[in-house]
Amino acid sequence: MALLRSFTTNPIYPTLRGEQVLLRPANMNDYPQWAQLREESRTFLARWEPIWPSDDLTRMSFRRRIRRYQQDIRAGSGYPFFIFSPDGETLLGGVTLGHVQRGVSQSAVLGYWMGERYAGKGIMTASVRAVASFAFDTLQLNRIEAACLPDNAPSMRLLKRVGFVREGYARRYLCIDGRWQDHVLFACVRDDPRG
Repeated sequence: MALLRSFTTNPIYPTLRGEQVLLRPANMNDYPQWAQLREESRTFLARWEPIWPSDDLTRMSFRRRIRRYQQDIRAGSGYPFFIFSPDGETLLGGVTLGHVQRGVSQSAVLGYWMGERYAGKGIMTASVRAVASFAFDTLQLNRIEAACLPDNAPSMRLLKRVGFVREGYARRYLCIDGRWQDHVLFACVRDDPRG
């Protein structure tokens, strides 16, 4: 648990504040809210995510998730945030800056999920803006990529709203909901106007 606390005060991995959100690293105390929000949003999320393992919502699985997050943070390869209400009390969703590449690339991949009851309220827009600022201003990345299913119009609108540009179409790109599915590819680079 001490290791988890150390990340929350790490200046390279701060707590982020957006217009109506607070983003911070996950810890074991978040398990009850996370499990409840994911369970009640299961049907809503299933069409946008890989199939959940049978033990996905267990405390042990959550502990393994936290360990993976810690490994990514230590390696500088990923920065997963849980999205909370501005007072830090209510878990709303999650957003991850993953697959961070340094060297000539200086890039990362953006992923996110939202609890069903909080979807469509501008929360993810505020969260992605905060994470993009973190990526460009703190991590000094050059590029953030994102992909979404072609029928996920809300996600495409969100990405465009925060400054991402559609760059292409990838056939059978990710295994989502048990099937290899095509995805629309978006990216934002440091010099792009931010929405």
